[in-house]
Amino acid sequence: MPRGGEPVTRLPQADLEAAAAERRAQAAAARARRVERERELAREAARWLGDDLVDGPFEFREQFEVVVSPGRAHAFLEYLRDGLGFTMFVDCTAVDYLKYEHGEHPERFAVVWTLANLDQEAYLRVKAYVDEDDPVIRSATDLWPGANWAEREVYDMYGIEFSGHPNLIRLLCPQEFSGHPLRKDYPLRGRGERDNFPVIRRGVEERY
Repeated sequence: MPRGGEPVTRLPQADLEAAAAERRAQAAAARARRVERERELAREAARWLGDDLVDGPFEFREQFEVVVSPGRAHAFLEYLRDGLGFTMFVDCTAVDYLKYEHGEHPERFAVVWTLANLDQEAYLRVKAYVDEDDPVIRSATDLWPGANWAEREVYDMYGIEFSGHPNLIRLLCPQEFSGHPLRKDYPLRGRGERDNFPVIRRGVEERY
């Protein structure tokens, strides 16, 4: 008995299982509605692009992606923000498709943005391929100031430049670092850039 002296009422196991099944069904229905909203938003976005649509929209694991030509990427991002309600910048990253064995890609490098529409509880990924020999695309920092450091990281790790960025310098590696560590052809152990890194002592006695 509990401390108050009242007996604990336990639901029959069948009732507990039925309640759990109902919760799972409600969650599945909510997920299906979200996916359908995202699907329709992705289709509407693709229609807006017209001939500048490179590929998509396509779905992978209930996530939708649209591929846009690099010259129209900035205008497309602005339309998604102002026209379709994707007001939240989530992430900007890049992909190196060197030696990628699953499908063909028009260029080695692609920039990928993830945006969120909070009112619709929807997400959308936008991809734009950039030229391997001159990997440059327009910055989205004028649309979302929060893209600043994400673009700096892409520049640092992949060597992709964002024109119009207010301060495009390395984010993780030293400024004099010569390579881009997340490129597929960058050696796992580097090219010796770290051999002459200064060692900063922080008051810990060196014992070994």
